[in-house]
Amino acid sequence: MTPSLNRALLTAGLVLAPLAAAWADGGRTMPLVVPPAYAQECGACHAAYAPGLLPARSWQRILGGLDRHYGTDASLDPATVRQLGVWLEAHAGTYKRVRGEPPEDRITRSAWFERKHRKVEPAVWQLPSVKSAANCAACHAGADHGRFDDDDLRQPAGLTPRQRRAWLD
Repeated sequence: MTPSLNRALLTAGLVLAPLAAAWADGGRTMPLVVPPAYAQECGACHAAYAPGLLPARSWQRILGGLDRHYGTDASLDPATVRQLGVWLEAHAGTYKRVRGEPPEDRITRSAWFERKHRKVEPAVWQLPSVKSAANCAACHAGADHGRFDDDDLRQPAGLTPRQRRAWLD
C-alpha cells in the first residue's frame, strides 16, 4: 500500500469509527442474529422486542421473573433462560435513552416511550386494531425489526376523524 492510501484509510477509519460506535449503541434495531428461542418464546405472546429498548438490569429482572411475567407464567427451562440472558445482556441498551430502568421494567413506561407517545389518546391504545401500548406493530411497520422511524408510521384502524387529524400533527 502506498503512504497516501494508508493515510486515506486511516482518516476514513477515524471519521467513521465514532459513527459505527453510535450506530451500534443505537440499540433500537433488532440484532442480525436472533436466537430462535427468543422469536418463538417471547414472540408467541407479544412483539419480540429489540433488546436495546431496555437496559441489561431490566432484562435480568424480566428473565428472573418469568413465572410471573406481567400476570402470566412464561417459564422457560434454565438452559433457554441462560441462552436468552446472555444474548439480551449483550445487546441491551446502554445509550442515553435507556440508561434509566423504567418502572416495572416496561418499555411502555419508560420516559422516552411516554415522551414519544404523549399525544396518543388513551382511547387509541384500546382500539381493537391496537389492543395496548405494547403492540408496537399496530402503528410501526418496522417494529419486528426494531425500526420505529416516524416516517414509517401507519394509522391503525378505528381512529376517529379527530384522532386522524391529530395523527398528522
